[in-house]
Amino acid sequence: MANQRNQLIKKKVKPQEPGATRRIVMGAVILLFGVFIWFAFSRNIGADTETIFVLTPGGGAETVPDVQFNTLRGLNIFAGICAALGAYQIAVGFKKYTNVILAVAGGILTISFLAWGAGGGSINVGGMLRVMILRSVPITLGALAGVLSERAGVVNLAIEGMMISGALVAAIVGSIAGLWVGMLAAIVAGGLTAILHAILSIKYRIDQTISGTIINITSIGLTSYLVTKILQNRDLHYLNDSGFFQPIHLPVLSKIPFIGPILFSHNIYIYFMYILIILLSVILFYTRWGLRLRSVGEHPKAADTLGVNVFRMRYVAVILSGMMAGFAGSFFVLGSIGYFEQQMTAGRGFISLAAMIFGKWTPIGSFGASLLFGFAEALATNLSILKFPIPAELLLTLPYVITMVVLAGVVGRSRGPAAAGIPYEKESLH
Repeated sequence: MANQRNQLIKKKVKPQEPGATRRIVMGAVILLFGVFIWFAFSRNIGADTETIFVLTPGGGAETVPDVQFNTLRGLNIFAGICAALGAYQIAVGFKKYTNVILAVAGGILTISFLAWGAGGGSINVGGMLRVMILRSVPITLGALAGVLSERAGVVNLAIEGMMISGALVAAIVGSIAGLWVGMLAAIVAGGLTAILHAILSIKYRIDQTISGTIINITSIGLTSYLVTKILQNRDLHYLNDSGFFQPIHLPVLSKIPFIGPILFSHNIYIYFMYILIILLSVILFYTRWGLRLRSVGEHPKAADTLGVNVFRMRYVAVILSGMMAGFAGSFFVLGSIGYFEQQMTAGRGFISLAAMIFGKWTPIGSFGASLLFGFAEALATNLSILKFPIPAELLLTLPYVITMVVLAGVVGRSRGPAAAGIPYEKESLH
């Protein structure tokens, strides 16, 4: 019986190797990276130009020596590496490591861009990586919210609305009762909003995309109204002054040169993020409850046949998803600036969904994808400050451009849970 249960519920799909068309397309993309580096960057750099990468992220750790190199020579080497990788991909292919090689080529392109832009000067790469971790927090938490819900078969497009609701509640309650109470209130607010999404999607079987969209529109409109009528009132301004959690420098770990300040010198949200990634990975893939949750997202009828309460599992998953989204929303206030602003989430809920898809509906994969989006935000901010030869407005679109690229499937089609977005109807017994 146990073997039958595992065969019906736990579906293991062998990863498919990329086809010939995708092999050639990905190879051509990587090859174009090399051509672009040479054509756009190398040809515009003098032979004697030097670039300095500063590797001191701050935070009290020991200073790491800066990296200084000849810009032209470095760009030519980077272009050659991308060209070689692209040619090999076209001819032979890296098979299941294609996306890894594409990520490496993307990293080389980014380093080349930084070297070109900072040619003749310096740029603090260490500080940029530290900001990347901070900017990835709400995206990672939102992606985890999406993983919880979609693994159970319910598409949670309402993460953006749950985030903004959590942020507003965190600001008001945090201003009155303190930071920790504000954080808990935001989690509760996200869960309450998720109950509405769960009832509409599971009980009444409304299209989950429409349900999520309605919640997003309502949440954004309601928070904007409350800000205008309450928080902008001079007599009630104290309701929007919660403050924020201060950085905690973990003993020993935060003192590790270069790595320590980047990973272990932040406020409490970053450490909660690390814990939740590990905890959710273990629960989803190494516990009976996680197996049941995934079963109702893959084959709810088989799960129901084996005694799994599909509706209850989906309700629990969606509510947990909303609580995670509310927690993510509280970061914008309690983990960042200490007060609420209209539409301060700025589409991070939708970016979280892209990170979830890019990460193949896994916590660790979602975190890796969130780091990409976080780096794009940190890059845009730093380059606009450093006055790179590109308009700041264009640089600030980077996270959203990457989101569109991911959702368009340029890095490969991802297969989500088979029953995601499909309402379940229990067959009646006659």
